[in-house]
Formats: sequence, structure tokens, C-alpha cells
Amino acid sequence: MLPAQPNQSLIEGLGCLQAVASAGEPVGSRALARQLGLEPTRVNRLLRTLGHLGFVRQDQRRKYHVGATIHVLSAQALFASGLLRAALGPLAELGRLKLIVALGVLWRDQVAYLFHATPGMGVAEALGRVGLYPATRSGVGMPLLAAATTRDVRALYRGADEIPGYGRALPRLLTDLRRVRDDGYAYVLQNAEREVWSLGVPIGAPAYAAMALSGRITRAMVPGCVAALRAAAQKIEGEKTNARM
Repeated sequence: MLPAQPNQSLIEGLGCLQAVASAGEPVGSRALARQLGLEPTRVNRLLRTLGHLGFVRQDQRRKYHVGATIHVLSAQALFASGLLRAALGPLAELGRLKLIVALGVLWRDQVAYLFHATPGMGVAEALGRVGLYPATRSGVGMPLLAAATTRDVRALYRGADEIPGYGRALPRLLTDLRRVRDDGYAYVLQNAEREVWSLGVPIGAPAYAAMALSGRITRAMVPGCVAALRAAAQKIEGEKTNARM
């Protein structure tokens, strides 16, 4: 929920920065203006300010990329949270299950993956290799949505043309989120044709991240996989606590 007196310039500047960072390729100011629903002159001023601070940079075609400052901020954030350092060992151990192993956080209605490893993939290869993914189709996203209030979920999807996996059926999503909250895990069908399911649990109380396994996870496999994920989540919390002491 927005505070009583939000700083609109800050909101728009961060939105502009996030749009550049999530574009996946160099992007022009006019394209950003259309995406953000802002006046081109406004976006140009925001980009010049972000450029001055080193968060974005322009190439010879006047397209925008992320700049060095955003990498510094990312490194500082990862160091301060300790999440990834604490999680790498438990995530690697989950690789024994021969399923996709993922760790992510919620950004608006999307999951931002910090780690996403296919069976046999090394830890280094799994870092930052997958972009944003709809939270409602993800074993990482559903536990994090379930940790939010019903009011916040309604606000998040208000005005959405379609909720991935739910169409316009927000009440059905809210029912599923209540079930995830009660069960303490999410079991999400990602691909019906290939029978691919994603099974995820939250990390922390309140949840600040989630981890998941994906693949052909039958219902008979669910209890064992949930137990493995919860044990890994407890190890991560333990590692973070020890690091702070």
C-alpha cells in the first residue's frame, strides 16, 4: 500500500530504472515512455538523472543499458541480506533430487529468480540466468503472494486484463492462496501437456523469499519434496542467523 504522501518522482525514477533493468536488451527513451505511460520529456529527465548517478548508460545508438552503479547496489544488497550466501549450500544439496531448483523473490506480480538450476547444472551457472516470471504460475511466487494480505493481492491485480493461470478469476486465486497459506507450501501446475509441476515453500517469517522444485512431481512425491524444501529453508535461516551473531 502507498504511504499517505508518496514521493511521485522517486516512484517514477525507480520504475524507469526497473524498466531498463528488466528490458533484456538496450531500450530507447520513447519506448520506455510508452511502457511506463509517462511523457517522453519526463522520462528523458529521469534517465539523465539516473545516468548522472551511474544507474544507466547510453550506447552509440542512444539506447539505454544498466550502468555500473546498479551492479554496485546489487552487490551491496546481496551482501547486506546474506540470503544468497546462506542459500547456495542448501540449494546445491537439493540438486540430488534431479529436479529444477529455484530461489526467488516477489517483485509486483512477478518472480525475480536469484537462482535457477536445471538438473546437473553448476551453482555458478544457475545465478541470475532466468528473468521475470508470473508469480501465479510459480512455486516461488504463490507462497510469497500467500504471505500478502487479501487487500494487497486485490490491489495488485486490480485492473489486470488477465491473471496468468486464472484469467479474470481473482476469487479463485484468493481461494488458492488461502490453501497455500494453510498448507505452508504451493503445488502449481506449470505445463499440463508435459505434466510439469512446481512445488515451493516460503523462507522466513514473514516470508521474504521462497524456494521451489520443478519437474514431473507427482502427488506421491509431494511430502518428501516438501520436507526437503523445508529442511533447506531452515538451514538458510540458520546460516543467516549465525552470520549476524
